[in-house]
Formats: sequence, structure tokens, C-alpha cells
Amino acid sequence: MRNSAQPIRCAWVSDDQLYRDYHDCEWGVPVHDDRLLFEFLTLEGAQAGLSWITVLRKRESYRAAFSGFDPELVVRFDEQKQAELLQNPGIIRNRLKVASTISNARAFLKVQEEFGSFDTYLWRFVEGRPIQNAWKSIKEVPANTPVSDALSRDLKKRGFRFVGSTICYAMMQAVGMVNDHTIDCFRWQELQHR
Repeated sequence: MRNSAQPIRCAWVSDDQLYRDYHDCEWGVPVHDDRLLFEFLTLEGAQAGLSWITVLRKRESYRAAFSGFDPELVVRFDEQKQAELLQNPGIIRNRLKVASTISNARAFLKVQEEFGSFDTYLWRFVEGRPIQNAWKSIKEVPANTPVSDALSRDLKKRGFRFVGSTICYAMMQAVGMVNDHTIDCFRWQELQHR
């Protein structure tokens, strides 16, 4: 029997406190800070083939390993630094994912230069406002959409890697470009007017 003192959350949330905190405080909240957007772009790419809780548990190590996700610092990582990262048990030690973070930093800086900020670039895909969905069940939530398809295509054209449509949609959910909390979740209503 469910504890009535606990709020109703999206069905994907486990009893893990880290997961609950992420769901309750971050997931679906609009993000407009470029450094945090680079962090989510990196972490969502790192998740490919893994569970999100695995990535969340390594998040602090990622922040330390990738200079607080400052793209201006990450872009300077050389082969020696990459070799060090591949020995770091605190991150996902996948050569392609580590290399993509560095090349993505380069592409990220080019987008900032062209648009003034990555935020301006990214949010234009949803006309500057979160898409408000009203899913009754987690089964209704898509893995990708035409918007994430377009974002993925454009990022790839700009030289980003590990930015398939499903990864892009997960990032859109994480940074609040879309409200995909189910309607029974206490956060759905709270994020309706963000």
C-alpha cells in the first residue's frame, strides 16, 4: 500500500533518493544557463546504452573531470587528458563518449558565437516556451518527436556527436523544453506555467 504522505511521482522514478531528488527538483524545469545545458548535453550522450541512474550517480565525478562543464576549458583537453579521463572510474570510460564531449565543446562554442548563447539556439526549437504535454501514463511518453528529430539533425550538421533523436528528446525533457511529467504526478501541475 502506498504511503499517503508521499506525493505521486512519474512511474519511472524509483525509491532511490538521488532519483527522487532529480525528478522533484530538476527534471522538466526550464534551463537557460549555457553551462548547465552543456552538462545535460554531455550527460544525456553519456547515458546512451545505460540507465539514467548510472549517470546520475557519476554526475559529481563528471563535473570534476570535465572542469565544471565549462566548454572553454573542455575544448582544450588534449590526448594526454583524454587518456587520464579513460582511467577515471568516476565517469563512463568510453573512448568515443569522452572524445565526443571534447568535440561537442568545440561545436558548442561555435553555436554560442553564432547565436549569442546555446540557450538562444536550443530554445528556438520550441519557440522559446516549454511544450506542455498531458500524458496519463508513462506508456504514452514518446522516445522522440519531430522536434527532437529536427534538433538532432541540426546538431549533427553542426558537428555534434552522440545527439541522436532519442538522446535529444531526453535532453529536452531534462532541461524543461517539454513537460513530460504524467498528469497524476505532483510536478506536472507545478511546471504548467514555467
